[in-house]
Amino acid sequence: MSMLLRKAWEMVLWRSDSSTSASSSSTTTTTTRFSLEVPRSDMGELEQLPSDILMQILKLLGPKAVAKLSVVCKSLRSIVSDNRLWIYFIQTHQAEPSGDSVFFAETTLSSGYPLPAYVGYWPQLSFKHIYGQRAQVPGSIIIDGGSGYCKFGWSKYECPSGRSATFLEFGNIESPMYTRLRHFFATIYNRMQVKPNKQPVIVSVPICHYEDTQSAKASRRQLKEAIYASLFDMNVPAVCAVNQATLALYAAKRTSGIVVNIGFQVTSIVPILNGKVMRKVGVEVVGLGALKLTGFLREKMQLNNLTFQSLYTVRTLKEKLCYVAHDYEAELSKDTKASYEAAGEGWFTLSKERFQTAEILFQPHFAGVQAMGLHQAIALCVEHCHSADLPGDNDWYKTIVLSGGTACLPGLAERVEKELHALLPPYMFKGIRVIPPPYGADTPWFGAKIISNLSTFPGHWCVTKKQFRQKPRLSLIW
Repeated sequence: MSMLLRKAWEMVLWRSDSSTSASSSSTTTTTTRFSLEVPRSDMGELEQLPSDILMQILKLLGPKAVAKLSVVCKSLRSIVSDNRLWIYFIQTHQAEPSGDSVFFAETTLSSGYPLPAYVGYWPQLSFKHIYGQRAQVPGSIIIDGGSGYCKFGWSKYECPSGRSATFLEFGNIESPMYTRLRHFFATIYNRMQVKPNKQPVIVSVPICHYEDTQSAKASRRQLKEAIYASLFDMNVPAVCAVNQATLALYAAKRTSGIVVNIGFQVTSIVPILNGKVMRKVGVEVVGLGALKLTGFLREKMQLNNLTFQSLYTVRTLKEKLCYVAHDYEAELSKDTKASYEAAGEGWFTLSKERFQTAEILFQPHFAGVQAMGLHQAIALCVEHCHSADLPGDNDWYKTIVLSGGTACLPGLAERVEKELHALLPPYMFKGIRVIPPPYGADTPWFGAKIISNLSTFPGHWCVTKKQFRQKPRLSLIW
């Protein structure tokens, strides 16, 4: 640090010396002259540097050295406390995808659930203080229990470290539920080779029991209690359970909107206001999921005499070659052939199957399914949200976030937006934005990562074993 500042000092001296007259050319005279012109400041000649140059020097020094400077040098305190500098340090030195994510998290999520009615304002935040707090946040385990397969890993890592078969749809868990969950969580901890009593855990839970009836509420409560009981009996110190749709919304840096989650067996359209699922407005469910699309592609391949060894190969081809047609009828007249080499099985060439597979989301009868299309279910949810006239932003539901592996198919967001434009009246469609999965198939995992790296984590989001035992009915984000 001292060497870098010395270099900057020498640069200032050289620049000032070059502008002096020829009569002042001796080294002694120059030194004497500068000693007389030094401003009354603990920064000395560095005070002549433009603030943007000083900012670049501080960035090179790093957060620890800069923090020390703010104590040693009073004149540097204002520039050292600049939020832009500490946002840069957060982006560079901490495992967050962007400064925008940090700003979103710290202004909207730091107080925990329920979310505040009004978010923080930039000048009121000290990102220098936030940086220090975030650096001390303990690492946590994130378990994204999707309906098809689970993603798990450390919150400090850039992405999930492993995947595992999940407990399938939560609503279909075999009895006893507690035993099944306990075995599942134990398997995850064994694969990660960590002890459960060391770190907090964030569990992402698929939306289930969609209705707002007493029976559905009781089923959700039973599931919630089984998850907490199984983890606390494994001596996990603190648990945070958030539904998958809400986490996907957080990953998109939103707290309100509609999440379209294409799961393993079904697709759910979930309205969320300030982090809370609006079941009274209505969660729409379409009986089509990733498994149906894979099965449909398998049938098409068999009809074309394409042989394969496993359903995994078909799923891989779906992920690598399939896409959503913007105009289905127009796409039929195009040459859409493309090939992909599946590991151990050689090359596969698909043509119209590439876009016909995803088309069943919009025209389910192609696959023999009697259900409304995805676009129709989303439009119905938008209409219900508009009619509900809930307090707050009138356009809260106009952000539509796609989630799930199948939602990553190219062209899906554009097609949904096009279909909604045709279905909804102009005043309702105006302002609607369809966002593809921000982090692909791992979007909910990254939503949990945003929470787990908060400067206030785990305090405002987690439940301890003692709190769980004292509260028979926890009010959580379900």
